[in-house]
Amino acid sequence: MTPEMYLVRYGTVPEVARCRSDSGEPYGRGTAVVVQTHRGLQCGTVLERVRPTGDETEFRILRVATEADRTALEQGRQRAEAEFSRWQERIAEWNLHLELIDVEWTLDGAKQILYVLTERGPESTQLALQAAAAGLGLIEVQPVSAEGVIPTRGGGCGSGGCGCGH
Repeated sequence: MTPEMYLVRYGTVPEVARCRSDSGEPYGRGTAVVVQTHRGLQCGTVLERVRPTGDETEFRILRVATEADRTALEQGRQRAEAEFSRWQERIAEWNLHLELIDVEWTLDGAKQILYVLTERGPESTQLALQAAAAGLGLIEVQPVSAEGVIPTRGGGCGSGGCGCGH
């Protein structure tokens, strides 16, 4: 069976990615799905089925979102909202010149994503390093510009803030 490919929108600051489905189940526009992304498990929305290009993708549609997934997503949103002001305080305490615009948890609660208004560079890397040094868990710093999410580049330290994609 040939895998199906879909465009799926995911994330608090939305991104769109080509996602592979091996289930054979057709997904219509607007279907809520759980996807495996470079960040971990996230809920997404199917936009459309697309023709496979032959290029391999690391993104996978795992299943249609269940009620338990929707509950976990809402709990993650509430948790992120409750932590937003504390992250703003940390950024100020660490004297970083970043503007926090949103916080998100992966569906499984394994990783926290901090969306910051800045270019990818030393400030976003420093935020990831400070968070790691403070023992705040697995954190990914995602720089965002007026045009949207700033794409990652190769290389880096593995902290998630330097553009290495970890």
